[in-house]
Amino acid sequence: MSYQVLARKWRPRSFREMVGQTHVLKALINALDSQRLHHAYLFTGTRGVGKTTIARIIAKCLNCETGITSTPCGECSVCREIDEGRFVDLIEIDAASRTKVEDTRELLDNVQYAPSRGRFKVYLIDEVHMLSSHSFNALLKTLEEPPPYVKFILATTDPQKLPATILSRCLQFSLKNMTPERVVEHLTHVLGVENVPFEDDALWLLGRAADGSMRDAMSLTDQAIAFGEGKVMAADVRAMLGTLDHGQVYDVLHALIEGDAKALLEAVRHLAEQGPDWSGVLSEILNVLHRVAIAQALPEGVDNGHGDRDRVLALAQALPAEDVQFYYQMGLIGRRDLPLAPDPRGGFEMVLLRMLAFRPADTADAPRQSLKPVGISQATVDSAKSVAAAPVVAPVVAAAVAPVEPAPVVAPTQTPEPEPVAPVVAAEPVVEAAVVEEVVDLPWNDPVEPAIVQQPAVAPVLETASEQPELPPVMTPTPDSVVPDAPEWAAAPIPEPSVAEVDAATPGMDLDDEPPLDEDYIEPDMDSAYSYLDDLASEHVAEPAPEPEPEPAAAPATGLALQWLELFPKLPISGMTGSIAANCTLISVEGDNWLLHLDPAHSALFNATQQRRLNDALNQYHGRTLTLTMELIKPEQETPAQAASRRRADRQREAEESIHGDPFIQQMMQQFGAVIRNDTIEPVEALVSQG
Repeated sequence: MSYQVLARKWRPRSFREMVGQTHVLKALINALDSQRLHHAYLFTGTRGVGKTTIARIIAKCLNCETGITSTPCGECSVCREIDEGRFVDLIEIDAASRTKVEDTRELLDNVQYAPSRGRFKVYLIDEVHMLSSHSFNALLKTLEEPPPYVKFILATTDPQKLPATILSRCLQFSLKNMTPERVVEHLTHVLGVENVPFEDDALWLLGRAADGSMRDAMSLTDQAIAFGEGKVMAADVRAMLGTLDHGQVYDVLHALIEGDAKALLEAVRHLAEQGPDWSGVLSEILNVLHRVAIAQALPEGVDNGHGDRDRVLALAQALPAEDVQFYYQMGLIGRRDLPLAPDPRGGFEMVLLRMLAFRPADTADAPRQSLKPVGISQATVDSAKSVAAAPVVAPVVAAAVAPVEPAPVVAPTQTPEPEPVAPVVAAEPVVEAAVVEEVVDLPWNDPVEPAIVQQPAVAPVLETASEQPELPPVMTPTPDSVVPDAPEWAAAPIPEPSVAEVDAATPGMDLDDEPPLDEDYIEPDMDSAYSYLDDLASEHVAEPAPEPEPEPAAAPATGLALQWLELFPKLPISGMTGSIAANCTLISVEGDNWLLHLDPAHSALFNATQQRRLNDALNQYHGRTLTLTMELIKPEQETPAQAASRRRADRQREAEESIHGDPFIQQMMQQFGAVIRNDTIEPVEALVSQG
C-alpha cells in the first residue's frame, strides 16, 4: 500500500475531529440538528484552515443513510464514498480551472436533475473568487432559488473579490487562522499516535512556520520526519527551515542587560555562522522585547506561542521597563536604517553597540560624563539687567536700543519742546491726553512708599484717504519718578533674574531646583546681538504676540481674596514663582495655616519647589513660620493676574476714548478722511524711578 501523507491521513471526517473553528461548527451543528438548512454556504479563510474539509463533512451530514444529522456514522456506503472522493452527488469544482461562462452554464444545466443516490446534490465550488463576472451573473438566479434537493457550498481565500450579489445569497462563515498553541497541541497528538519521537521546541518551530495553516503544519511535519530520519528534532527542523535559534536572541539580550560588549559581539559571531537575515534577527529581538513589555504590564497576558513564556517572564523581571522601551525604539529605528549600512552585519552590530552605549546609566560601572552646570549664562543675565534698567519708550524700541545707548529723545532730566505739527496730513500724530494718577506698590522690591503713575500721552496711528509720506513719531518724554501699574505676570514674559538677584530675594534656596536650561545653549556675541536689535528696531518689526489675557473672575475680590491682592505686590517673589502666586487666591487662614487655590490652567508651572519658595516668601514677609497649602482649583474671586488684566483693559478703554474724543483727531477725520486704527492705540507705560 502506498504511503499517505499526514495531511490527508489525518483529515477530519466529522465535526468532533475538527481542530478549532468552534464558532463555525456550533452554528452548523445547531442548524443540522434543528433541520434549519440553508441552500448556499460560503466559507472564507486562508489556506489549510478547513474550508474543503467542513464542506465534505456537511455533504456527509446531509446524505448519511442514518438521516440528516450533525454526527454522520462514517460506516455507511455514502460516508465511505465521500471520504474516498467518489460520491456521485458531491460535485467538486475547481473554479480556478473553470472560469469561463460556458463551464458555469454546463454546470447549471445539470442542476435540474435529481440526485442519483443521496438526498441532496451538493455542489462544492472551490476558489470561487476566480470565476469571471459573466460566470457570476449566470450563477445568480440558480444560487438564489435552487431546486430543493440542491445545496451550494462555496469556498474562497479572497472574499473581497466576490460580488455583493453573491455574498447576499449565501450564509458566510469566516474561518480563523490556527494559533501556534493549537497547532502544537494537534501535532503532539498526531506524532504520539504515529510513534514518531519529537522535541517540543521542534513542534513550536513547525507551529510558527505554518503561519496559521494546519495543512501546512502537517506537510512541514512530514518533511521534518524525512529530514530527521524518522525523528522530529529541534536542530533538524531549524536547519530545514533555515530559521534562527531563538536561544541566540536571548543571548544577545542577556549581553545587553549585563552591558558586556565582548559577550555581545560573541553572540553576533555565533549568529553570523548561520548566515541569517540580519533584518529578520532584529525583528526577532523586537518581538521578544514586545512580549517582555507585555509581561511587565500584564504577566498573565503573555502567550506561549514561541514556547518560551518562562524565559520571557524571567527577562521581564531582570530588565527595567524603561530599558525595554529604549531598546525597542532603538531596534525599530535601526531596522529602518539597516539597508543604508555598508555591510548588513556591521549595521546590525552598530545597532547593538548603540543600545549598549546609550543604555540608561543606572549602574555604578556605567560610563558617566561631566555635564554643564545648570544656571543662567552671563549673556542672559547682562541682557536682562540692561532691559530692566532701560526706559520703556515703545514695545520694540525699548528692548532694542537700551543696551547700546539711551535714545536722544528720552532725557531723564529735561523735557524737550514737542515738534510743531505741520499743516499737512500727518500719518502718526501725537495727541496729548489727560494725566492719570494711580497709587500702586512696587512688586519686585521690599515694601516701599506708594508712588504716582502718570500716563501722559497715547499715540494712535491714523490712516488717511490719500497716500502721504509717513512722518517719524515724536516720543513724549516721561519723568524719572514714574512707576508702572500693577505687575503684569500673565500678559508679558518676565526677564529671567540673575543668580545674585535670586539669592538676594530667596535666601537659603538651592538653585539646583530650577528647571534646567537648554544644554545646547551657545553664548552669543553681544556686539552682533545688539547690532541685530538695532536693525530690528529701525525696521519697526513687531514683537511676538503676548500671552493671552487671563479670563475675568467670576466675582470681585472680597475678604481674604482682597487681602491677597493687597499682599501680593509686597512679596519678594518674581519669575515663575511670581506667575504662580499671581494666579492664586487666598481661601482660608487658620492660625499659621494658609490655603491657596491655584488656577489649573497654570498647573504646568507648579511644583513642590515653587510652593516652597512662595511659602518662604510669606515667612520672610510676616517674620514667622507659616504652613502653606495649595490646591489646583479655579479661583472664584479675582486673582492678582486678573486684577492686572482688568486694569490694563480699563487703561486701554480710556486711551481709546481719549483718542476718539480729541478735537484735533476729529478735525483730521472730517477734513482728510482719516481713519483711526484702534489696534495701534496703546497707553504709554510710565517709567519706574529707582531713586
